[in-house]
Amino acid sequence: MPQERILVTVKTYPTLSKSYCETVCTAGLREDGSWVRLYPIQFRALEDSEQYSKFDWIECDVFETHKDPRPESRHLNTSNDIKVIGHVGTEHDWEERRRLVLQKSPVVTSLKDLIESAKQNERSLATFKPEKIINFEVEEEEERSWNPEQFDAAIKSLKQRDLFENDDWKETFRVVEKLPYSFFYRFTDVDVQESRMKILDWEIGALYWNCLRKWKMDEKAAVEDVRKKYWTEFMKKDLHFFLGTTLQWHSIAPNPWTIIGVFPIPFQRQLSLDL
Repeated sequence: MPQERILVTVKTYPTLSKSYCETVCTAGLREDGSWVRLYPIQFRALEDSEQYSKFDWIECDVFETHKDPRPESRHLNTSNDIKVIGHVGTEHDWEERRRLVLQKSPVVTSLKDLIESAKQNERSLATFKPEKIINFEVEEEEERSWNPEQFDAAIKSLKQRDLFENDDWKETFRVVEKLPYSFFYRFTDVDVQESRMKILDWEIGALYWNCLRKWKMDEKAAVEDVRKKYWTEFMKKDLHFFLGTTLQWHSIAPNPWTIIGVFPIPFQRQLSLDL
């Protein structure tokens, strides 16, 4: 069974699963710059030693499966541990992260190219550089709780025990809360095509909950703090997106791409030369 060495660049907010209770979409880059998506990952059920952070190097056993035909998708061999073997920091103006993400891997600038490549099943993950970010938008969810049918299916899977797996975590596990707000970027690409994409990154969800606790459950104040970071602060950065498609809409949606991670690197300082 192939073992992959992956630089984790994407961790999405947990979603419910009828087979695995709760999963986190994880994706990253191999050493050659190619993308890989790992599933299923019950991240909050992992042992502490297996819980990786973004920009950790991990090693894990994977295999291809017909259940997900997207070219970058690999099924995780859950019988073996995920090993965290290193971390890429932000030293020297994010030098190593820049090299791995922006130099070893292609950066896409055209939405048309992305959409066409998804329809041809050539690509379902990408680093994208927007031409212009127009706005950061927030919408309150109509339903603040998980869909009852999905929730019941997740709980049912939680109650199922596996004689061949260590699933003691199920005894105390609590399903993650649904985010009461959705967050979006509106932007244009190099061809001046405008798009609005939802941000599924775990970090934006965690930021909202942390701010909500800080402001003693004042949702308006919490949302404003999220806006300050993703709009006011990130607009001062050389912002790139990590984009991905969902399995359900990969080849059939007019635009199947969503923002599964953000990469807010500092603008590189230009060295002035005395002439």
